[in-house]
Amino acid sequence: MLDLDFSARIRALRSTYADIAAVLDLPKLDREIVELEEQAAAPDLWDDPAAAQKVTSGLSHRQARVKRVRSVEQRLDDLEVLIELAEEADDADSAEEATAELVALEKVIQDLEVQTMLSGEYDERAAVVTIRSGAGGDDATDFAEMLLRMYLRWAEQHDYPTKVLDTSYAEGAGIKSATFEIDAPYAFGTISVEAGTHRLARISPFGSADKRQTSFAGVEVIPLLEEATEVEVPESDIRVDVYRSSGPGGQSVNTTDSAVRITHIPSGIVVSMQNEKSQIQNRAAAMRVLQTRLLLLQREQEAAKKKELAGSITASWGDQIRSYFLYGQQLVKDLRTGHEASQPEAVFNGDLDGFIAAGIRWRSLSKND
Repeated sequence: MLDLDFSARIRALRSTYADIAAVLDLPKLDREIVELEEQAAAPDLWDDPAAAQKVTSGLSHRQARVKRVRSVEQRLDDLEVLIELAEEADDADSAEEATAELVALEKVIQDLEVQTMLSGEYDERAAVVTIRSGAGGDDATDFAEMLLRMYLRWAEQHDYPTKVLDTSYAEGAGIKSATFEIDAPYAFGTISVEAGTHRLARISPFGSADKRQTSFAGVEVIPLLEEATEVEVPESDIRVDVYRSSGPGGQSVNTTDSAVRITHIPSGIVVSMQNEKSQIQNRAAAMRVLQTRLLLLQREQEAAKKKELAGSITASWGDQIRSYFLYGQQLVKDLRTGHEASQPEAVFNGDLDGFIAAGIRWRSLSKND
């Protein structure tokens, strides 16, 4: 009735789960949760909004992680009970249910195992993702919008809260750029493997010659850092422009100049926000992202200086990481990991877990080489 290797597969899952629990150090997470709960209960918590946000965010992230890991252990226990009942009653329906649950648990534990590889300095942070169209005209701006939808769908499938912070629409199809936030535990560590240049090859829907068109879009991912709010940005170092928020085709979506563009003059960094309701909210959101980018820039410059002194500077930003083929052979292939999918439509609908898991493993192995 049940597969002969059923017991062996469950033992393997138990072993992998034990390794995961040991790496995550659940008792330590429990202690941190208790400490953060005490801080969150303090009556003066919100006297300092920035500190309060750090406490509540840290608490919710740890609670979510512990709940997910412990729920897996409970599901393993329940599965073994279900198997016993199925065998005792010789029940085909229960056997089918147990088989489906085993397959589902193997996927969940595989995902958890990948998460244990997220040990970078910023990996547990929320993420800010920016997509920019590259070469390719209307095809490139359309491709950028396809990528935006793809990542938002992926986040939605995982119940990760997202907020689109800014969208710059193209005059023709698609978008010039878009910035959005993913506020979930380990969002940066997970989605940062998507950073780089993406390439689309297809028969262009915008041309009349039915020729293959290649277009490009860039994906940038940065962590959202609480300590970035401590970065001082003198008013003399920035230029703030306000303008009217706009929708597709340049049509106005509100009647006030609420969109904000902040230019950091010394570095040339530009941050735009238009999706909040007020100019004050858009400026605050833009400043938060600007401060994060300045902090990261400072740390990158320090790291680059150390590498320069050691004589080993390498540059990898902007490298092409993935190709999407929508003509002839239907294929999406990651050029770093070799992972591929033969259903591009599913990928563009958010089926990215295989690519992301392969990317995290590739990055982890690269660090250990």
